[in-house]
Amino acid sequence: MFTSQGPTLRELAEQALTSVERGYDLLAPKFDHTPFRTPDRILEATEAALTRLGPFDTGLDLCCGTGAGLDVLRAVCRRRATGLDFSAGMLARAAADRAGEPAQLVRGDARALPFAAGAFDLAVSFGAFGHFLPAERPGLFAEVHRVLRPGGAFAFPVAAPPRFGTPAYWALLGFDAAMRVRNRVRRLPFVMYYRTWPLGAVRADLERAGFGVELRVLEEFGRRRDGSPRCRLIVARRAA
Repeated sequence: MFTSQGPTLRELAEQALTSVERGYDLLAPKFDHTPFRTPDRILEATEAALTRLGPFDTGLDLCCGTGAGLDVLRAVCRRRATGLDFSAGMLARAAADRAGEPAQLVRGDARALPFAAGAFDLAVSFGAFGHFLPAERPGLFAEVHRVLRPGGAFAFPVAAPPRFGTPAYWALLGFDAAMRVRNRVRRLPFVMYYRTWPLGAVRADLERAGFGVELRVLEEFGRRRDGSPRCRLIVARRAA
């Protein structure tokens, strides 16, 4: 799962036993050499889908990490790309890796976005939603809705959950269970769960926040035997 340039088991254990923010500060120098980084295939498929939906002027990468999603925004936005993250370490890595490229990096909390209403045409996010508990979704979506202009879009890919009984199903179930036990015995919680954002509940919360929701199939990832897509792009539009 990890290259020789990635974190050691000891480093991963140290990161997991601290807070989310401190953990990502520690992980930042080696983050792009872990399987936690969003794969290029997902970024490229999202970029292709958004290109067909555009044009966009200003874009926000929510929980941008080391900045992989900023490359998508720069490709589909004509004016400005902005990345927001609460980890100073991840933002420092993003700035170092993309020196001289036209993007603004802002440290802040996605649940209280430090931007004016209607500041963006497009918001995206990749692989960060496991850090938000279900009860936090309504507030998070309300903040994104606020900073989008009328007609603006909030887009993010969602993979189909693994089927019951498969190795992937048990692996994610085991990870979430271990994380819940960890958070009961450690004073500083590390919020990261893989099974707390089911598509139906997420869609309902987006609609309650005022979005119109469309699901676009990312055909690049194929379909299951029953014909259902392996990956979709959620496109949530603020009413014009």
